[in-house]
Amino acid sequence: MSRVYNFSAGPSMLPEAVLKKAAAEMLDYEGSGQSVMEMSHRSKTFDKIIKDAEQLFRELMNIPENYKVLFLQGGASTQFAAIPMNFMNKNKKADFIITGQWAKKAYQEAQKYGAARAVASSADKTFSYIPKTTAADFDQDADYVYICMNNTIYGTKFPELPDVGNIPLIADISSMFLSEPMDVSKFAVVYGGAQKNIAPAGLTVVIIREDMLGNAMDITPTMLNYQTMADNDSLYNTPPCYTIYICKLVLEWIKEQGGIEAVYQTNLKKAAILYDYLDSSAMFSSTVAKEDRSLMNVPFVTGNDELDAKFVKEATAAGFVNLKGHRTVGGMRASIYNAMPVEGVEKLVEFMKNFEKENA
Repeated sequence: MSRVYNFSAGPSMLPEAVLKKAAAEMLDYEGSGQSVMEMSHRSKTFDKIIKDAEQLFRELMNIPENYKVLFLQGGASTQFAAIPMNFMNKNKKADFIITGQWAKKAYQEAQKYGAARAVASSADKTFSYIPKTTAADFDQDADYVYICMNNTIYGTKFPELPDVGNIPLIADISSMFLSEPMDVSKFAVVYGGAQKNIAPAGLTVVIIREDMLGNAMDITPTMLNYQTMADNDSLYNTPPCYTIYICKLVLEWIKEQGGIEAVYQTNLKKAAILYDYLDSSAMFSSTVAKEDRSLMNVPFVTGNDELDAKFVKEATAAGFVNLKGHRTVGGMRASIYNAMPVEGVEKLVEFMKNFEKENA
């Protein structure tokens, strides 16, 4: 069996070494005589798995001691409601920078619980850039400022964090989790769905500064109260055990690569290979402002819908799968997360060059 190069935005490809290790341990995890899929989440064996995963997160991301690391369910989209319920709790106000579909959905959900305000938006140009803001743009009485740091659908990333003064900054980092160094101390909360860069679907990791906890609205469901999950070490109910186990294996793999800085350098190399070709191609072009380009998600187009469809079809047949762009924007998109090898991007560009010659 030959494996394809999977450019899916999520669920996305996992490191081959991780898949092989998981396969080897499927029936018997470390002599326990059982799979992680079937063991009790209260067992000593699983307790070590989840604690090791947390410790690896802390080590790799240099997470300060005054932050909690939570392993939750419900996807990043569930946090769109949990965040205002837990944190829009003093002045009942929050500011949002709308840079794509996910930030917009988080903003719309927050409107149910307080005065959510869109400070800036790049909707005027199909979210192809990150709008510039200054500290004066934000309401100093806002309980928090919310951003989606990397926009999976549109291929943009904040080149630098917005200046929000002393207002707590909350960021959805789903599609850039563990892809580059990040100063967690600059945020009150960062969170992300695991299915893009750190594990299969089913797990959401939330990293919260401890002083943000303990003020949830009275209407907050128990399962959405971060304090409840923090007090119970993410084990208030049965967590997504197997996904947490795969997450641990991915974190170990990142550590073996040399840590996040080493992974980041590889990601820079992969992105440069693809963007350099797009910038020089007469057929393909990037859809994103240069200064705001994502390292993880690279949308591109030919400018002709029929040619786009032909490219996707032929690329799929050649083993380059899930390159079709999101339904809201069309075109193509290559998601080149940590697990995508440099070779995969090189071969994709080679295929694109040949396609361009044959269809010029």
